[in-house]
Amino acid sequence: MISESAGAGLAGALRQWRVRRRVSQLELAVRAGTTQRHVSFIESGRSVPGRAMIIRLAESLEVPVRERNELLLTAGFAPVYPQTPLDDPRLAPILAALDQILRGHLPYPAVAVDRYGDLVSANAAFDALIAGVAPHLLVPPVSVPRVLLHPQGLAPRIVNLDTWAWHVVDHVRAESVRNPDDRLRRLADELTGLVPPRPRETPHHVGFAVPLRLRAPDPDDSRELTLVTTLTHFGTATDVTVAELRLEAFLPADEATAALLAELLKP
Repeated sequence: MISESAGAGLAGALRQWRVRRRVSQLELAVRAGTTQRHVSFIESGRSVPGRAMIIRLAESLEVPVRERNELLLTAGFAPVYPQTPLDDPRLAPILAALDQILRGHLPYPAVAVDRYGDLVSANAAFDALIAGVAPHLLVPPVSVPRVLLHPQGLAPRIVNLDTWAWHVVDHVRAESVRNPDDRLRRLADELTGLVPPRPRETPHHVGFAVPLRLRAPDPDDSRELTLVTTLTHFGTATDVTVAELRLEAFLPADEATAALLAELLKP
């Protein structure tokens, strides 16, 4: 049986997630297929939901599967979403598919990272892109955001570091707010300390996305790469590890960049 204290803890947690997502009780009720009265009773602790209702409410609020397990534990239920280690043979097909996608992006750089931006896998083009990065930044677990913004990482080669870096910092910060996590918050604080002060004026970018302007890896090469990034994830994963994987691809914003990327891969 679920105790009143556990029910109160669940009530507060669900209410926090609803407020964080900026969803009204009525909207949540419609999404979850219940009534506003029932949602109100759950949030006030007057009604204790069963496991199926907790899962429906969490799904309706787009709560990450890791935190759905925490909600279930708070209510006295066992977690229902597994967290399979990356080296478990059961994830071999998933990792093989990721590697195939990464190879398919060649000659453009691409990486697979976990929830915290730690490197899971990378293609040869990404390895070529980060040539010259300090070895200590490449000791596992490799933090891709740190590699990008650290003074001994790619930062000295980023032409528009004062503006582009804040898009990385803001993304990590927003993720730490949307899905609260102390480790993400600490990473956002660390990255904030690495980058130049935020510009007072927002530059006017021409095109469809804020570009990353990067000097070529060879210091004797005066050419510049102009890249845009895309993020992809498994939309219906029910395993914590798989759900938290992200694929980040760096795509050329012009023909000159595409040509230079292809050249970097030549033996």
